[in-house]
Amino acid sequence: MRPVGTYSKPDLGRGRFGQGSPVRGERLDAPGRVESPRADGQRVSRTMNLHDAATRLRDHKVAAVLVVALIACAIAIARYVYLGALVTTYPVTRGDLVQTVVVSGRVISPRRVSIAAEVTGRVSRVLVEEGETVRRGQLLIELDQSDEQAARAQAQAALAQSDAKIRQIERLALPSAEQSVRQAQANLTQAEQAYARTQSLIEKNFVSKSQLDDAQRNLDVARTQLRTAQLQLESQRPGGSDYEVAQAARREAEAAVRVAQAKLDDTQIGAPADGILIARSVEPGDVAQAGKELMLLATAGDTQVFANVDEKNLSKLRVGQTALVSADAFPDQRFEAVLFYVNPGIDPVRGSVEVKLRVLDPPPYLRQDMTVSIDIEVARRGNVLTVATDAVHDAGSDHPWVLAVRNGRAVKQPVTLGMRGDVAVEALSGVAAGEQLVPASNGVIVAGNRVHGVAAQP
Repeated sequence: MRPVGTYSKPDLGRGRFGQGSPVRGERLDAPGRVESPRADGQRVSRTMNLHDAATRLRDHKVAAVLVVALIACAIAIARYVYLGALVTTYPVTRGDLVQTVVVSGRVISPRRVSIAAEVTGRVSRVLVEEGETVRRGQLLIELDQSDEQAARAQAQAALAQSDAKIRQIERLALPSAEQSVRQAQANLTQAEQAYARTQSLIEKNFVSKSQLDDAQRNLDVARTQLRTAQLQLESQRPGGSDYEVAQAARREAEAAVRVAQAKLDDTQIGAPADGILIARSVEPGDVAQAGKELMLLATAGDTQVFANVDEKNLSKLRVGQTALVSADAFPDQRFEAVLFYVNPGIDPVRGSVEVKLRVLDPPPYLRQDMTVSIDIEVARRGNVLTVATDAVHDAGSDHPWVLAVRNGRAVKQPVTLGMRGDVAVEALSGVAAGEQLVPASNGVIVAGNRVHGVAAQP
């Protein structure tokens, strides 16, 4: 029996699937090895190519994927034919409709106070920063006080001197004047007695007439001295001339002290009212000129919002309308305001009208000149049919219409519109609550197309 030999036979190794595949009568003897029958009864073996086996398996997978894809396409085509195109739609709803006018504006304060020095001087201290909240009377700026303090000390010394003069009158001059009056009164009494004795002696010829003349002269002198002492006493008493002069000097000294103190106070610049410091243009070491603005204060009180509204919206504005306001720096935080002023005039350059709103409860973060967005509610209607603005075709024309989904098809439906809101408009006729409308922005669907509507998520 002849042994089985191993050799390469290209034509015998080809089968239905290419080189390396066993043909009828061949058997796989080992991985990568086959045996083939010969005409003389002997069998031959050859090496099988493993790469060809992998290629055959891949071809089977590709064929399977193609079959699945064809099935999916067939299902999609059938769905489109029988159900129509899948379209996101807007439902017709019933509820409240609000119309607003949206503008940008700024936060303002009704009063702004310019803070300036009343005297010229060098700035020694600045005690507040821009944006800081201050209280009435709080010290803001301090100027150099050396000259003013010296002037006040000099005035206080003059006042002390006038007080001493008054005390001198009350404690020394007045008692002395009273003593002088008593002494003059005693002298006058003695002179009167001497004159009476001399006159009696003259009648008896005991003395000469010259002695009577001397007694008369002494009496006259005593009377004059008493009168002088009395006048001096009157001048030293309260209401007298000397006392009034001393009092006038004291009042003058007091006035000088007040003037000096006022000048000293002028070197300390305080807040005239509660508020927020919105501007500062001074630093320590600067020379502050009298009357030149150093700071700007927005006084506390009603916080207001200012805006320019397009004149086309003027007919919608009414005093008392409410608004929701949000600062650009805090867009998620809204606060209420009330329209209280509409300028009767129109800005011819901007074509706008000036409005002001009062903030009812200002949030703590609100600052002067902040940019804000204002939604003024100008109209409101309840329990009305509303459709999305994006669902209306030719909304600005006399014949607006919508594409309504009815019985699986898009139907062109004329509608009558009423009040217009921000994202919805009132539908007076043409549609019913619950109907689905194709967005006007969908340029594919036209009237008559089959559609399958899916309501848009709010």
